[in-house]
Amino acid sequence: MSGAEHGDVKRGGDAIVTTAWQLAEAEGWAAVTARRLAERAAVDLGELYERFADRDAVVAAVAVRGFADLAAALAAARTTADTPTHGWPAVVAAYLDFAYANPEVYDAMFAYTPDLTLGAEQTPETVTATFDELRAALAPLAAGRDEDTLSELGWSLLHGMVMLTRGGRLRPEAQDHRETLLTHHLFPPP
Repeated sequence: MSGAEHGDVKRGGDAIVTTAWQLAEAEGWAAVTARRLAERAAVDLGELYERFADRDAVVAAVAVRGFADLAAALAAARTTADTPTHGWPAVVAAYLDFAYANPEVYDAMFAYTPDLTLGAEQTPETVTATFDELRAALAPLAAGRDEDTLSELGWSLLHGMVMLTRGGRLRPEAQDHRETLLTHHLFPPP
């Protein structure tokens, strides 16, 4: 395949992933069928299946892009914080903003793609980049604690808060207080 042909395939695949993302966010993953996706992405069904073996492959591609977008949002938040110790609160806000703004993509990232696991034999670069941004934000607060474990704990707390909040299991009126505890008191500056 020539470079130009590879670019065309990538662009077509990008359009399918973008369309799947938009359709899932608008109507849920059940609405992302091969026919609807091909129609909305303006590709024929055969072309869709040339790029993606099945619906799970499309969901995985959306999840990988979701991790890329989340990592970019976390990096932007962390690097624009006033000081390194303010990076964690900025990253928390960016993480929660992404998760609440993209609930279907977030589900694709964490619920529908068990192969996209940190520490797996072939972890996608975008998953690792997301973890690396969380680690970079928490490193200034480590105070001698293991940074990887602290980052895993921080990610676990963020993910748990997202899922419990979305599920209506936490008191809505306490959301700001929970975020303040998570950003300023659970991981205080050294």
